[in-house]
Amino acid sequence: MDGVRITSVTIPAATPSPIPSDHVVHADPLPGADSGISAAYEVTNSGTRALTYTVLFEFTTDSGAVMGNHFETVRSVAPGATRRGTVRLGPPAPGSPRVGRVEVARVTRVPAAEAPPAPGVCPPSGIRLTADDGDAAMGLRVVGLRLENCGKRDYPLDGYPRLDLLDDDLAPVHGVRILDGNGGISTGTGFDDPARPLVLKPGESAVSGLMWRNTTEFGTAVDVPYVRVRAKEGAAPVTVTPHLDLGTTGRLAVRAWTREAS
Repeated sequence: MDGVRITSVTIPAATPSPIPSDHVVHADPLPGADSGISAAYEVTNSGTRALTYTVLFEFTTDSGAVMGNHFETVRSVAPGATRRGTVRLGPPAPGSPRVGRVEVARVTRVPAAEAPPAPGVCPPSGIRLTADDGDAAMGLRVVGLRLENCGKRDYPLDGYPRLDLLDDDLAPVHGVRILDGNGGISTGTGFDDPARPLVLKPGESAVSGLMWRNTTEFGTAVDVPYVRVRAKEGAAPVTVTPHLDLGTTGRLAVRAWTREAS
């Protein structure tokens, strides 16, 4: 899938082979013991620029029930290059069904220079921008953005993050209105708060967010897998992967930057 391939899977036998011995052979793993289940994979970049890949692996039973999943991030894969790694299930849940398969469930890939930083890493800009996993209720979707000043200088903000909506090929998505504030989508969510100037001192952070409804009526539904975010005009871009399922509404609300409560 999208340049990611599983090359081998290791699944230990359900029970150990009996051998003549005076010792007792235990068929069940000890609590907290590693399952021994793993998959070797490779990531090949067939594009023309360095990409950072985030891959969701699913460990399933033979019937397809998901018993566990794991995200792997492979950073800065050069054009034409192949990187290899191994993903492991870890300790299984007590009494869980036997895992029989490992699959690539989802792949996202962004330009390496625009990838969100690794946990604990401060980019050269001194500003760390990340997106959360989002929240959904009654057709309303909200994804949070967080901006942390991890550098050594004050960082001023005044307004809303700048957005570019991108498709699977990282090309622009058209036909979506990006609206400052709640955009009439929903009230009482914090998106009504007006934009105010603020300055982030080192160690401080601000939050924003994206909000939409995935209502599907007449017209063509729009999916936006990638969003390129700039904290403000002229800031270095960071491409996040919230996967906006906008339905046919064609509207996306953006919350003004607000200082994060300590």
